[in-house]
Amino acid sequence: MAMAIRISEELAGEAKKYSKVDHRSLTGQIEYWARLGKYSEENPDLTYSLIKEILIGIEELDHDKKTEYQFG
Repeated sequence: MAMAIRISEELAGEAKKYSKVDHRSLTGQIEYWARLGKYSEENPDLTYSLIKEILIGIEELDHDKKTEYQFG
């Protein structure tokens, strides 16, 4: 269900810049930041890079692009 929310013009402007670089819609960029913030709060010991790698791995699994991890 879509929902309208209000955000500051400053946040919208920043999200607009990043959305162009990352090829996301403005809404997609804000949702991405919100998810990262949520995951960061839930997992304070994880770095941004590790959280991003986990999200990439989940996307790959969702699109059947999985490969076996080779240790060493």
